[in-house]
Amino acid sequence: MKKLIVLFLVLSACSNLPMERSRQAKTQGTKSSIRRPQLPPATAESHLASGQKFFQAREYLKSLDHYLVAEQQLAGLPKQKDAQWGAFRSAAKINRWPEVAEMSNKLLAHGGWLESQTSELMQYRIRALDSTGDSGQAVVEIQKALQNPSLAKEHESLRSKAAEIVDNRLSREELEDVADDYPDTTVRARAHFRLGELTLEDKDFSSARSHFARVVNLVPSTDLGEKAQDLLSQLEAVKRVEPKTVGVVLPLSGRHAAIAQKSLRGIQMGLGLHNSNVSSFKLAVVDSEANPDLARKGVERLVKEDNVIAVIGSLLSKTAPGVASKTSELGVPSIALSQKAGITESGPSVFRNSLTSEMQVRHLVKVAMEDLGLRKFAVLYPNDQYGVEYANIFWDEVLARGGTIQAAQTYSAKETDFRNVVQRLVGTYYLEDRADEYKLRLKEWADAQTKKTARNTPPEDLLPPIVDFDAIFIPDSAKSLGQISAMLAFNNVRGVKLLGTNLWNVPGLSKRTGNSAKDLLFVDSYVSSDQNYIHSQFVKEYRALFNEDPGIFEIQAYDAAYMLRQLIAQGNTSRESLSNALSQLKDFPGAIGSLNMSPQREVLRPLVALTIEGAEVVPVRRR
Repeated sequence: MKKLIVLFLVLSACSNLPMERSRQAKTQGTKSSIRRPQLPPATAESHLASGQKFFQAREYLKSLDHYLVAEQQLAGLPKQKDAQWGAFRSAAKINRWPEVAEMSNKLLAHGGWLESQTSELMQYRIRALDSTGDSGQAVVEIQKALQNPSLAKEHESLRSKAAEIVDNRLSREELEDVADDYPDTTVRARAHFRLGELTLEDKDFSSARSHFARVVNLVPSTDLGEKAQDLLSQLEAVKRVEPKTVGVVLPLSGRHAAIAQKSLRGIQMGLGLHNSNVSSFKLAVVDSEANPDLARKGVERLVKEDNVIAVIGSLLSKTAPGVASKTSELGVPSIALSQKAGITESGPSVFRNSLTSEMQVRHLVKVAMEDLGLRKFAVLYPNDQYGVEYANIFWDEVLARGGTIQAAQTYSAKETDFRNVVQRLVGTYYLEDRADEYKLRLKEWADAQTKKTARNTPPEDLLPPIVDFDAIFIPDSAKSLGQISAMLAFNNVRGVKLLGTNLWNVPGLSKRTGNSAKDLLFVDSYVSSDQNYIHSQFVKEYRALFNEDPGIFEIQAYDAAYMLRQLIAQGNTSRESLSNALSQLKDFPGAIGSLNMSPQREVLRPLVALTIEGAEVVPVRRR
């Protein structure tokens, strides 16, 4: 036992890590964190006894106070050590970690502890250092504990604690110190792995490869070693590029398959794979099955096995983040076709070609307020992700332009009877809110009745709707619009504009909306009656190939692929040069109009405000 205690003291006194030397310099001269209590006079023995009594009763704050007073009174005497130990344990029980960290230094200077005491001392000391932000020193203390044979039973938990700290709380400088000098192989490997992740985020692939290789050498037959080997394989694949092979991630099976197939057609045409003179480009296609994990794994396969120069996809909000983050991680340019908010924030190589909610609402509100002179609005929206997102953006945009939101009403995404929904919007559902007005109108109605019988009941529309708005924004499908517009008319809400998104740009819209058709205002990036659409070479070829008109999914997918095809043909045959070329895209000839890349790496495409005239969707005539 004596040898073990001496070894522990030697380990506690040594400072052989550069990280520890820097820590010592940092903490020299720091003010004591221990609060000295004021207690009634008593002997040191009495305070020791009180401290023990309160500790056993789990009144740790009181036990701490008594032990601290006893420590002062016993300064220089053998029993001071007992008071310090009691104060240390009491402070730890109430999470007074700055005091625990300071007290542990004093306790380490004493030595002579039992194995159980040594274990408790080191566990609390490590936790205190980590909790007070000195995680680097906590890792140093774990190293000392791992070298202490008397703590062999604690080694596994100590390594787990070191791994947690390394994975989450060390700076790069501290990680490098651990990776270079830490005696424990497992902890050193974790530091290298974390440094590999950080350098990979910085796109420093050479350093990342070096760190992951060290992990494989240090812990080859472990889960961590296998993860590092897998990342090494991906990094090796990143170096190999087939300049004319483009990857695609789409939900080609399941309920989104029809839209995915339309998008795939557009991509194939954009790469020149449907022409009579077929181009030399190749497609590598992955079916994500609308599964985020499969989408990420699909990107890995496209890069590792097919060596694609870029990836197009995904369409869906739930899979797009996975595709974007994985392509960014691997430094592969990608063009998302999803409206998922913030998708380009995944990294500098992530682009998007999709008509986003912000683009649509911004243009819709601009036309409504600047061209049509509308100022007061209501919002009627489904309580789902789409409806809430669009309603919030619309509200903010109206206020930013000096307009007002007079009323707002939500409804279930599964709603089919909009009678009560509309009545709530226009103030005719809760009669008690307009009780005085209702009584007055009821009296007027009763007085007007020439024949008064028991069967003669007041009409349901006795109260008129409150229509203090110029337009209603309805971010929902054309089917729901048809049901809502009918109920608006039924409730005598007439003469207001109905504003919507590109979901309304579908065949048969005028039939669904009836007399309200003339009041519609919505936006899209194309209209089939527009000359740019009718005379587009892409539209002509698509009709010839598939005997139908292309829609927004085919157009956006075509444009994404055509961009890549043209930029690669211009000599951008590395992923880096292709990303740079995409970011500088300007006045690019898209399928039905000129395209430009925004600083946020969003493709800006022409937008058009639409309405119904003579049963046809047509551009709004600007005043």
